[in-house]
Amino acid sequence: MLTARAARPWHASHVWHQEDVAGDVVTLAPETRYARAADGIHVGYQVVGSGPVDIVFVPYDYSNIESSWDFAPFVSFVRGLASIGRVLVFDRRGSGTSDRSWTGEAATIEAQMDDIRAVMDAASSGRAFLFGIESGASLCFTFAATHPQRTSAVIVQAPMVCGTPAADYPATWSRERYEEHFERVEHAWGTDAFTRWVVEINSPSLLHDESTVREYGRQLRLSASPGDAIARDRAVMETDVRHILPSVQAPTLVLHRTGDLMTRVDEGRYTAEHIPGAHFVELPGNDHWYPLDDLVPHIAEFVESLRVEQADFDRVLATVLFTDIVGSTERAVELGDRRWRDLLERHHATMRAMLARYRGVEVDTAGDGFFATFDGPARGIRCAQAIVDAIRPLGVEVRAGLHTGEVETIDHKVGGIAVNIGARVGALAGPSQVLVSQTVKDLVAGSGLTFESAGERELKGIPDRWNLYRVVT
Repeated sequence: MLTARAARPWHASHVWHQEDVAGDVVTLAPETRYARAADGIHVGYQVVGSGPVDIVFVPYDYSNIESSWDFAPFVSFVRGLASIGRVLVFDRRGSGTSDRSWTGEAATIEAQMDDIRAVMDAASSGRAFLFGIESGASLCFTFAATHPQRTSAVIVQAPMVCGTPAADYPATWSRERYEEHFERVEHAWGTDAFTRWVVEINSPSLLHDESTVREYGRQLRLSASPGDAIARDRAVMETDVRHILPSVQAPTLVLHRTGDLMTRVDEGRYTAEHIPGAHFVELPGNDHWYPLDDLVPHIAEFVESLRVEQADFDRVLATVLFTDIVGSTERAVELGDRRWRDLLERHHATMRAMLARYRGVEVDTAGDGFFATFDGPARGIRCAQAIVDAIRPLGVEVRAGLHTGEVETIDHKVGGIAVNIGARVGALAGPSQVLVSQTVKDLVAGSGLTFESAGERELKGIPDRWNLYRVVT
């Protein structure tokens, strides 16, 4: 199993610390910013860490991202996520730092889902992994089905996709139990007794730590008022996104603890079974919410596996062309800086005109060298021949080398062993010569192009010996 990478150092723009007057280390929250959803609701969010991927943390119904940094289990888990990528945390509408006004259309799953889009847009995140807890999973699945192009994958913990039991859904809470809960919230929200009851069924492993339990209660009070909490939980009771699950195209990981008392493990199994290709991981324990640190290795493994898979998807067969001016250093000395610069400008203009004519894609240029790709080897060879002929009247000669193989695109740059082979072939070509690998020669059989053997050669840094061929016509 791939373990989570070690957390990177925390910088001032992400999460930072200071000592209070007693010398204790205090964790300070990142800056809270605001995104605006399509219906005008303002959503408070924070950006934590940096990395190769974005992870949007979709919380349970109510939270407070400002005060959460005083809650050690939250800090520990978010740090774990930030060891994987850049984390976007936010308060869902109606709670914490976000607008508390949400009724009617603003309270629907579709409207709440737009909070994710608003936060991603505000944080310049084009595509992200979505992580959701319990009812937050419903938002993740709705967003993924609606915006598949912006969803890298969905990862959920203890998902709840239907608020109450149905004929085919094993929900934990009945409507009667919800009503008992609402009565308890109305009369005891945020009290020590209420907090202990919440911790007993949500995070029993935290019961031994009295300071953490007390902080848990403070988090509840700062996240929502009793009226807010009841309104939000009534909305959860009416939630049903089961019909959306088969439409989720994004890779999905469902995590669920066997002894979860709030959302039964059967609910996690149901969710995974109804999403095409979803992975289900059953974890030991009976915590529903925090602590969540044991989830991080599973999330890291899943994210990394998808990054590797995506890299394979980005590999395509291409023909690479490398050219450069023969004897460029001596010619530059002979002409002097100004005339050499003028020559290079004419050389570059001619190169780009030929690439455009033969539908080549310029990848890179350095000094007098060009690197381009083609979707077919015959077109690449024709372009190389045209370049040789077009450059010669400028008073210089170029050499060209081509190879065809799989290339990969990483951060919009083309790389891979095929690129290295093409560069080595080009370096072995003579003045006004187009040199190709055996692969290129074989692929253009029947095209009318003819070749002569340039012998078997070693390519620096490339295993084995390679048969190379000069293009004759």
